[in-house]
Amino acid sequence: MNPTSASVAVSALPGGAIPAQAARTGKVRIIDAVKYYGAAGTGVLAVDHCTFEVPAGEITVVVGPSGCGKTTLLNAIAGFHSLSSGSIYLDDEMLCGPGKLKAEPGPDRIVVFQNGALFPWKTNIENITFGPMMQGRLTRAEAYEKARDMMADAGLRGIENNYPGEISSGVRRRVEIVRALMNDPKILLLDEPYRALDSLTKSVMHEALLEIFYKNRVTIFFITHDLEEAIFLGHRVVIMTTRPCRPKKILDIDIPHPRDYSVLTTKRFREFMDETAAAVHEEATKAFAAGEKER
Repeated sequence: MNPTSASVAVSALPGGAIPAQAARTGKVRIIDAVKYYGAAGTGVLAVDHCTFEVPAGEITVVVGPSGCGKTTLLNAIAGFHSLSSGSIYLDDEMLCGPGKLKAEPGPDRIVVFQNGALFPWKTNIENITFGPMMQGRLTRAEAYEKARDMMADAGLRGIENNYPGEISSGVRRRVEIVRALMNDPKILLLDEPYRALDSLTKSVMHEALLEIFYKNRVTIFFITHDLEEAIFLGHRVVIMTTRPCRPKKILDIDIPHPRDYSVLTTKRFREFMDETAAAVHEEATKAFAAGEKER
């Protein structure tokens, strides 16, 4: 991929500015969220009075020690898990809160999982068009026309009739993201989507994701353990404490968009890496010590 392609993709948006119409939807507010697994007081406290915002039309990346509760928060937004208390809002709608501690899953919140979920017996374009056709939102002709346009924008032209097993893991990830965007979600929930990829493939996928983001301006909630990935992609990075999860530090990444991999060599990027690594290491040390005590 041309390393400057992300810049070309948003030439009409100086500085990567977010169009006003995109910035109006997709804001998530997590307010005093608490999650126990098991009975409160005797079970595992995974999330403890967690409060932060995911701004509309931006990429918010969440990092923290393994098992700290990051995915629990994503699942609560998606409607897969309930909260024990607290609330989550999407724009002005309460997804879950007092009287409704579990959100209803919906096409306004689409999850891309670590291990992928493409149907291996369907072609790539059949996978991408499956959701809106099954929901009756688009006819077959409409869905295929939209899918072809989106696949072309994402650099996937020519693989429409291939099966997932016939393309690389990195390209499959891109197909999954296009499939998610076919539903016109307000927010895209990405749970370590590139964890299994090698570093070279991952770097290409980062720029590909930014290209897709610049064209669609969907809000993205992204979970990762990769600090370089977090800072390269994110408008903001939320560093979580070890379990129970709550924000330890929130960094506004003031490196201008659009970005390409040249930013990795800048002084500002390295400053963010140092600050993030120090905070995460401190929490990882606490997690390790807690594990030692439990033994």
